[in-house]
Amino acid sequence: MHIGGYTASSGGRATGIVAVRRDPATGELTPLGTVAQTASPSFLVRHPSQPVLYAVNELPAGEISAWRVDGDGALSALGSLPTGGADPCHLAVAADGGHLFVANYGGGSVAVFPLDPDGVPGARTDLVRHQGHGADPERQEQAHAHMVAPGTGPQPLFAVDLGTDSIYRYDLDVAAGRLVPREPRVRTAPGTGPRHLVRHPDGRRCYVTGELDGSVLAYEVTDDGALHQRGRVDASGRAGHVQPSELAVGADGRFLYVANRGVGTIAVFALGSELPELVDEVSTGGEWPRHFVLVGEHLYVADERADMVRTFRLDETGVPVAVGEPLEIASPTCLLP
Repeated sequence: MHIGGYTASSGGRATGIVAVRRDPATGELTPLGTVAQTASPSFLVRHPSQPVLYAVNELPAGEISAWRVDGDGALSALGSLPTGGADPCHLAVAADGGHLFVANYGGGSVAVFPLDPDGVPGARTDLVRHQGHGADPERQEQAHAHMVAPGTGPQPLFAVDLGTDSIYRYDLDVAAGRLVPREPRVRTAPGTGPRHLVRHPDGRRCYVTGELDGSVLAYEVTDDGALHQRGRVDASGRAGHVQPSELAVGADGRFLYVANRGVGTIAVFALGSELPELVDEVSTGGEWPRHFVLVGEHLYVADERADMVRTFRLDETGVPVAVGEPLEIASPTCLLP
């Protein structure tokens, strides 16, 4: 597993990308050290078929970096390129491995990079800037693209924008490497601050975290990629200022997991009804669970401010149970199995 984090350039304590070895049976993580010294690699993603890892460098002059992954987890640099916007915070690879998409948070834009057959990125082919603002004068003074989620088949790419309370939909002109908007964009309630989106394995549902209003939004997804909101639920049942971050659906589609910063929890929702139903909410042992991943029967949580990665085992009810001691990792922001 590779772990990204904030370095000193972003006020963090990480030194770059860290590698750890995971025991599939016990879930235990063994640190292997820093394998790439690079500035604030706050989000990581792998190519679907090539041994290549990509990172955003979340800086005022944003960049992406590409790395060849060796068998022991070591990384060999393939190069870096400017994203065309400030503070890139998320990136994703098209299902066919042909393009890389990047969300520039500070720039409020989405960038597109072509990938050659070996997964090496070429010069940027598009940069789409979102326009507008939201209801919160401090957090929504302009567009803030927070996530890019490519679709498969006829499904569009979803670009989640916290600043404009919107989910933009795009088709990719593969030959030109350019994004073609699908109108209209999907608007959330004012002040929601949509952050991250996850598709359900059935392809007919998706869920979005509202960072600013502490919500989870449930949508129906049509065959042509339209989103129809089914409703809203609170991301946490705890008292306090809740800022949900990452979310994921279990492989069997039964449960939705949501990380809640501020109250330091993972909330578990059953997905058997029209709206997610809260089953349980588990303390992570920290305050700021920025990211988590599900791997087999284990769930791993990166707590950015507590400088740790916590391991949980999922019991038969789908609820995480903490195992072992937290692994000390400086300013972790993303986990990539």
